[in-house]
Amino acid sequence: MDTIPTDLLIGILVALIAFSAFFSSSETGMLSLNRYRLRHLVKKKHKGAMRAAHLLERPDRLIGVILIGNNLVNIVATLIAGAVTTHLFGEWATVFVLPIALTLVILIFAEVTPKSVAAVYPERIAFPASLILRPLLVILYPVVWLINSISNAIARIFGMDPSQARSADHLRMDELRTVVDEAGELIPDQHQGMLLNVLDLENATVEDIMVPRNEVEGIDMEDDITKILATIRKTEYTRLPVYEGNINNVTGILHLRNAPRFLTGDDSTITHEAIREHMSEPYFIPESNPLPTQLMNFQKQKHRVAVVVDEYGDVQGIATLVDLLEEIVGDFSTDAAEDDYEGIVECENDWYLIDASEFVRDVNRNIGWQLPTDGPKTINGIIVEYLENIPDACVSFQIGNYRFEIVEFCDTRIEKAKVLEMGS
Repeated sequence: MDTIPTDLLIGILVALIAFSAFFSSSETGMLSLNRYRLRHLVKKKHKGAMRAAHLLERPDRLIGVILIGNNLVNIVATLIAGAVTTHLFGEWATVFVLPIALTLVILIFAEVTPKSVAAVYPERIAFPASLILRPLLVILYPVVWLINSISNAIARIFGMDPSQARSADHLRMDELRTVVDEAGELIPDQHQGMLLNVLDLENATVEDIMVPRNEVEGIDMEDDITKILATIRKTEYTRLPVYEGNINNVTGILHLRNAPRFLTGDDSTITHEAIREHMSEPYFIPESNPLPTQLMNFQKQKHRVAVVVDEYGDVQGIATLVDLLEEIVGDFSTDAAEDDYEGIVECENDWYLIDASEFVRDVNRNIGWQLPTDGPKTINGIIVEYLENIPDACVSFQIGNYRFEIVEFCDTRIEKAKVLEMGS
């Protein structure tokens, strides 16, 4: 090396540092690529993305070829830098000056700067770099394979197998929720809310959306015709369950569009049999059905109303397709009864007056709270479960971060309660 001109050695050293910067930026750029955008670009037949995706199928091999190239370049650069330093300043500078100077040069120009740029613009670095890395992997494959085999064997001793790593890991549900939640301006707020509601369906069952049996409005065929017709004429609903004496004996569903077919002439001419002829078969579902499953069942069975039963076959309530869809798109009901109803009323000092029949999920969604949803489904249920009885006086207590004050109650249930989120 003593016979090589100093100017040429300096030129080679600069080129080696540039190669080192290439390998450093390539490593950061390739590993910083957004895997889901990469998949999208691959589907669009983007050549750079296709090359990068191919390399990332085996990250251990990709890292192997990059580190081999980077270390070879840095070692040769160190030798040439030593020769240049000896030529210019003598042997003493090689020992005392070169380590500090070369470390600073490599850190600034071959490590920190190129990696910082690649982290900010991974596609601009990774896609062109794949043009060099892919053939380089083919050329150095025997060396890469040998080094990876040894390193993988060492990793297996500690219970890991890098050769099985894949870059295209699937998102878990909570991770997907975070992605949607942080989409920000990319997704309109309304659409973002709908997507989050779809993800929340996985954690909800039919029991969370059904109308409980004590609120079900239906037709008892043991009533006289006058009472039945009064129910039909004043109801707010388009479909009514029909039962015999008891709600547990549901025999059909009457769609009010069929009512004009028997509501002809005088009321005295209308019979129970005429009503039975125009009702459809009831559709029974278990209360434990997950909402995504039930949504598909509604579509498959071509039903819009279902009678919800428990494990003993007793009717627990009514679930409708509208109720299920509202879990996704929000409330779009125009029933007058619902317009006049205020189940959650904001009071002074961040307190809320809540009807105890409100579902916990609805309260959480409307106010942004995090009341537990893995137990009782209503506010009344949460209170009764905590107190272990129905109180005979208005009491105050705290569950987690929420302060409860019972406002109204009767012998069988809590009717209204005031709730405050502590620290709000």
